[in-house]
Amino acid sequence: MVRVLVTGVGGPAGSSLARQLRELGHWVLGVDMRPVHASVADTVSLVSASSSPGYLQELGGLVGTHGIELVVPTVSDELVLVSEGRHGFAPGAEVLIADPAPVRIANDKFLTMRCLANAGVAVPDFGLSSDFTSVNQAMARLGGSLVVKPRISRGGRGVQVLERTVDGGRNAAHVWSSLDDSWIVQRFAPGTEYAPVVLRHSPESGQDDIVVVLEKTELKEGRVGNALSVRRIEGAESADVAQLADSAVAALGLTGPIDIDVRRLQGGRPVVLEINARFGANSAFAPELLESVLRRYVGGRLTGWHA
Repeated sequence: MVRVLVTGVGGPAGSSLARQLRELGHWVLGVDMRPVHASVADTVSLVSASSSPGYLQELGGLVGTHGIELVVPTVSDELVLVSEGRHGFAPGAEVLIADPAPVRIANDKFLTMRCLANAGVAVPDFGLSSDFTSVNQAMARLGGSLVVKPRISRGGRGVQVLERTVDGGRNAAHVWSSLDDSWIVQRFAPGTEYAPVVLRHSPESGQDDIVVVLEKTELKEGRVGNALSVRRIEGAESADVAQLADSAVAALGLTGPIDIDVRRLQGGRPVVLEINARFGANSAFAPELLESVLRRYVGGRLTGWHA
């Protein structure tokens, strides 16, 4: 049995991970900044927001008090902080997070797109609002309808599709007028959306790496937003998406569990929309990721992920 601290246990990713760990016979301390039901973990603790000055010290205190052996962050807001401070706040415990540099890139959707494009990994055409004089110019240069979203955000918050509809594009122009360069602009990919999940044990590809492709079958906001349901796909149906996801993770140099959003352009070509350097909400559909993490922990080999 491993004693595990899971952050964001009230959210989709954290609650799913806690449930999987407990089903495998491990002990879970769940933490969250908001009260959550005690049944989600063996013990639940309320903590400050990750933006609070003493957040890492709070986690470190809980690690010591509860004899935690493995810390698994699941909240996007905390990933950079936890990665940068991973050696100091949880003495005696492993922290399942990649190195700071790739985590910082993945945390910023514009930097993610730029890094992937420079590495030859397929992404939708993109830019910042300051790259264009108007929404009409952006649509003309990027090839049609647009997606705008905060460069740094959690989940699907703030994502909007801008297009020329029956209102003649007035709503798109209104939204555009409020944007600054804290937002990224992408060409809207109208095809099937996927949530490939990846586990990479080192920056170099290895035979133990795992890539599982999940198709999003229903989205919260209809055409965009978080997945309400997914299905696992394999074989030829998923091969190009799996290869793209693996190439994207390698380009950023990420390790550990990674959650990716991919969609197909109108012609069918898959493109990466964004990358999250953590377990995602749908990890239960790929249980081999967590099982592999735990096998490597028990074998004492996790340190390669954050050395």
